[in-house]
Amino acid sequence: MTTHTHATAPTRYLEADGVRYAYRRFGAETGVPLLMLPHFRAGMDHWDPLVTDGLAANRPVVLFDNAGVGASGGDTATSAEGFAENTVRFLAALGLEEIDLLGFSVGGYVSQALVLARPDLVRRLILVGTKPRAGETQGLGERVPEVAGHEVLTEDDYLYLFFGPSAASRAAGRAFWKRRHARTHDADPESGPDSVRAQDALRADWGTPRGERFEELRGIRQPTLVVNGDNDIMVPTVNSWILFRHIPDAQLVIFPDAGHGSLFQYPELFCSHVTRFLDGEVTPGG
Repeated sequence: MTTHTHATAPTRYLEADGVRYAYRRFGAETGVPLLMLPHFRAGMDHWDPLVTDGLAANRPVVLFDNAGVGASGGDTATSAEGFAENTVRFLAALGLEEIDLLGFSVGGYVSQALVLARPDLVRRLILVGTKPRAGETQGLGERVPEVAGHEVLTEDDYLYLFFGPSAASRAAGRAFWKRRHARTHDADPESGPDSVRAQDALRADWGTPRGERFEELRGIRQPTLVVNGDNDIMVPTVNSWILFRHIPDAQLVIFPDAGHGSLFQYPELFCSHVTRFLDGEVTPGG
């Protein structure tokens, strides 16, 4: 039995260490909850309902706005570790002691920081369109810094940043754009300029190496699924290969003719891969 959907789940609030967090929980009533951490500037309504509802068919799904993001109060952290600390506080206030964790783009930076700091909280990890600390930048689209910095991202901006140049990929992008705006009641507000600046600082910090490059990835012990499109111009696809090669128990899925938003271009197939990964047996050594 499932309760609510992406479109109908009410926005709820809880307080942790003086910060009021906005969140939504929906889907199956039993199973390990799946916490989903979104991309740069994004809140709860930047997800594709086909993805969130598809995953919620078999498990509880939890979306939330980190401190200072969307409908949540407080100040936005300027590092992945700060975002991760806030996430841990939120989970404790929600009473969750074990989760599966899906991080998309910047949410993937935060997810890596979280599992390294609190491996006891996370059963399995999904990293989508993301990179390790001090990852590769070769392959970054020439216009990405300009377009990603627009005060308001338009449909054309999303098509450039998240989808490929082919007719099929752009058609999938336009379909996603409509789904993304399907929820009109109790919609999540956009993050303000202070939050965006803080998240820019987070991205800059994540690009700075600490110690031996990629070594910390070997400390991720959870079974991990890495997903991307074959031509991600936001977070170049080579980074997904690096994650796969350095995380001890990792699997890799690359979608064809797809960019940063591969999960939005192939929502049903993405959900199928993730569901099999989350519900399958733990791999040897995992």
